[in-house]
Amino acid sequence: MTGLRTLYPPIEPYESSMLDVGDGHRVHYERCGRRGAKPALFLHGGPGGGIAPDHRRLFDPERYDLMLFDQRGCGRSTPNAGLEANTTWHLIDDIERLRKIAKVDKWLVFGGSWGSTLALAYAEAHPERVSALILRGVYTVTQAELAWYYQFGVSQIFPDKWERFQAPIPPAERGDMIAAYRRRLTGDDLQVQIAAAKAWSLWEGETITLLPDPSFSAVHGDDRFALAFARIENHYFTHNCWLEEGQLLRDAGRLKGIPGVIVHGRYDMPCPARYAWALHKAWPEAEFHLVEGAGHAWSEPGILDQLIRATDRLAGKR
Repeated sequence: MTGLRTLYPPIEPYESSMLDVGDGHRVHYERCGRRGAKPALFLHGGPGGGIAPDHRRLFDPERYDLMLFDQRGCGRSTPNAGLEANTTWHLIDDIERLRKIAKVDKWLVFGGSWGSTLALAYAEAHPERVSALILRGVYTVTQAELAWYYQFGVSQIFPDKWERFQAPIPPAERGDMIAAYRRRLTGDDLQVQIAAAKAWSLWEGETITLLPDPSFSAVHGDDRFALAFARIENHYFTHNCWLEEGQLLRDAGRLKGIPGVIVHGRYDMPCPARYAWALHKAWPEAEFHLVEGAGHAWSEPGILDQLIRATDRLAGKR
């Protein structure tokens, strides 16, 4: 039996730049791997999470020409934590701008968590531009999924962390936690914004792995990261990510003919496995891997193993 696959060695981009996408936004993007190899796009989670150097290492640098970018308002994109003109459909337009910069007709699209949501929305809007899909921690942004994570569900598994998530919100407002956080994250008091942002961000950072991982707490507890992450994520979820209820599963027929791989942790708290399973049923052409002993994070050993195997398998398919 072979061992678990791990990340490729660290790599630096061969190109890094800012793209003015209009509406006051400038989007940071980078390209790495081998210029002219199989084109691929990496979509980070959140919304508002940004890219990290280790994301480059999910792909064989000899076989991929990889584009990564910080979505509007986060990472190195500007303005930081900006909510104006920041919707799912703005991001899909940005992806098309980046594809034209890469000068490719179609590319493999890899997305995890919110990145899987954005990848599905993009692929359903532009199926002719997608050569393959790799999705991890599938999230379809239904009302049930939002309520499970931010109202009642995960609260029963992590009562200690839920108590800390509730703490900034008075009891009278806790019947709608997303709306209560929205008021604080968009208010005039920056210190209130930051305190709410850190509580929102840490709730996610400390519930995405099967076992505690202090590195996630460190990232999610950083003021600048938390402000962009919480404001943008809450903004998107307040508006149901500008998707109709059930839209991504409803329109899964548009993925027909696109090769795919779905990787999901059995004990994924933010994104219950039933929605990944439903996508698998609606899009049977995709391989489905339900990873035992894993939560939500891409870095968990069993999930990472399947992701690397997926990028390797699909490297030769144009």
